[in-house]
Amino acid sequence: MYKLILLRHGQSEWNKENRFTGWKDVGLSEQGVEEAKKAGLVLKEQGFNPKIAFTSYLNRAIKTLWLTLEEMDMMWIPVYNSWRLNEKHYGMLQGLNKAETAQKYGDEQVLLWRRSFDKPPPPIAEDSPLNAKFDPRYAELKDKDIPRTESLKDVIDRMVPYWEEEIRPALQEHGEVLVAAHGNSLRAAVKYFKNMSKDEILKFNIPTGIPYIFEFDENMNFVKDYFIGDPEEIRKLMEQVANQAKKA
Repeated sequence: MYKLILLRHGQSEWNKENRFTGWKDVGLSEQGVEEAKKAGLVLKEQGFNPKIAFTSYLNRAIKTLWLTLEEMDMMWIPVYNSWRLNEKHYGMLQGLNKAETAQKYGDEQVLLWRRSFDKPPPPIAEDSPLNAKFDPRYAELKDKDIPRTESLKDVIDRMVPYWEEEIRPALQEHGEVLVAAHGNSLRAAVKYFKNMSKDEILKFNIPTGIPYIFEFDENMNFVKDYFIGDPEEIRKLMEQVANQAKKA
């Protein structure tokens, strides 16, 4: 049995402020730091033992991984970073308050921008300081690979090749792998693993800092998935994520 540990980064400063973050690099809040540490303690208590880890190019996921591995006494394992695990690019919404944006454009429109399968938000301006083409960490990417906006479908299109070429072989070799990433890059993985419909994935939310386990059989067929924690608490946290972009 192969075990894949998915972990959405702890609460970020912009999560705390209820702002669209996307590819903007922001740090963890105090709560986010504690969530990451708690995730590590829980994983250690449950006997998880990843041999290798993957994360994005964004500090909130990287720091979450560091803190989690530190609590597990496993900071020595190999860690690989990829932009393909980055959060969905929210285009011109990046930096805006979610509730205020819903007040302006309506709950239904903002829900589509946040959660629809193939309807991206309006693109970020080419001259915006938040445009990732100005960020040195993406200097080796071709311009066409640097998004100005993304739908979940776009995230799946960039994430799946990385899963197939890097993470899946590592999981088959080592038996247990930890991936610390973001709400939408992990939702992309979940849709792919479980073959969820567009409607199902629209309604599915992943809370910050809660380990989410996928188990696969010897042929890498999906067997089951589960969050580690109190089911009622996790349900409430998922509802909070779902309600972030509703009118105040």
